[in-house]
Amino acid sequence: MNCAPRLLRIQNFRALTVCLRAIVPAAAPFTSSHTHSPFLHGCSVQHSLRSFHGSGALQKNRAIAKDYEEKSEHEGGKSLVTHDDLFERVAQESRTKATFNRVLDVFVKQDIRRRGHVEFIYAALKKMLEFGVERDLAVYNKLLDVFPKEVFVPRNFIQRMYNHYPRQQECGVQLLEQMENYGVLPNVETKVLLVQIFGEKSHPMRKYQRLMYWFPRFKNMNPYPVPHELPQDPIDLARISLSRIAADLDAKVTVHQLPYTDITESGEEVSQPYIIGVQSPDQRSLLAKHNTSRPVFVEGPFPLWLRKTCVYYYVLRADPLPPEERTEEPIDPERCFFYPLELDVDLDRDLEDDDSFDVDEVVEGPVFAMCMAGQGDQVTLAKWISALQETNPVLGRTATLFRLESGPGELQSAAEPEPASETEAEPGPAEEAEPLRSQRMKQ
Repeated sequence: MNCAPRLLRIQNFRALTVCLRAIVPAAAPFTSSHTHSPFLHGCSVQHSLRSFHGSGALQKNRAIAKDYEEKSEHEGGKSLVTHDDLFERVAQESRTKATFNRVLDVFVKQDIRRRGHVEFIYAALKKMLEFGVERDLAVYNKLLDVFPKEVFVPRNFIQRMYNHYPRQQECGVQLLEQMENYGVLPNVETKVLLVQIFGEKSHPMRKYQRLMYWFPRFKNMNPYPVPHELPQDPIDLARISLSRIAADLDAKVTVHQLPYTDITESGEEVSQPYIIGVQSPDQRSLLAKHNTSRPVFVEGPFPLWLRKTCVYYYVLRADPLPPEERTEEPIDPERCFFYPLELDVDLDRDLEDDDSFDVDEVVEGPVFAMCMAGQGDQVTLAKWISALQETNPVLGRTATLFRLESGPGELQSAAEPEPASETEAEPGPAEEAEPLRSQRMKQ
């Protein structure tokens, strides 16, 4: 019954002896000459009972933990910071898909046990946008392949119930969520990797099943999709933007002026911007009925975002008609056979029913046309109005006023701002008042 306490006492004597030998190197001759000491007698007993020792697995785990702590102290919480540095060192050459895959190959080959793979995957997910591979399915599958295989698969229902290896499963779900945010549809290879890594009843596998259920149903739901890669040509970009604003299949996009460079008599080069407009047949007929005694207005610029690109457009509109001049045209009952546009039905109502609604209705004026131009000054937009007079003669008899606000002159990226000229002289008060006067409404 007293065997276990004695063995623990012997093991403590052994540990104390090792410490004393490390502190006092001359303990060996002293031990040989004074064996009658009770303390050294215990040490001799310990030497005679050397077969009783602790578990080898326990000593091994203690050594690994000690090495990990020392490494963490020297490297200072490496994990994410070290993996970010690895991507930065590779990115000095170029940020492409090939260099990103090279980093993945280096990490996979340096350690067969893939230690630190969770931190590495988080760092890789953060760097995918910089390398331009955020929409590449092959890269996501290769990133899933970094996980060790058949290690995190639950072996019984208890492990499955208690979320076996939650940190790794959360990392896998985060990878699939990033695929969902960028609209990347998984394939069969993604499913095979998830089954090998986490099993068929894991959280990442359930996330994969939800993606495969909802993505095919909502992928082509938008009737006016925006391409992932927007065109670099400003004219093509303006065509896509105006077609999206008009939202009318009968609207016609017209290129009124292409960008070109003109040389004046003095030899100076003058760049002329592009002018692209859009107008539907309904807008053309509405402008033909406009009262010429009332002016029309050119307003803008108004921003429009196409994914991460911001463009600006201008509109030609009029003020709303006064209430006494408004007339409601009767709706043709044969205009639509299946869905009537007007119903005149006397519904039975109770005396206490209140059918009135307190709604603030804001009446807006009609919009006759829209355009996008390389420059938003009055001279460029006046050319657009002159071009519209060919198909809308009523503009020649109607006053046109410009309500222009301060905005960008051309479509520019945020990384390339327009450089300011240091040699230009500061404008005087008279020169500053002239453009402001031209942008004000003239009555």
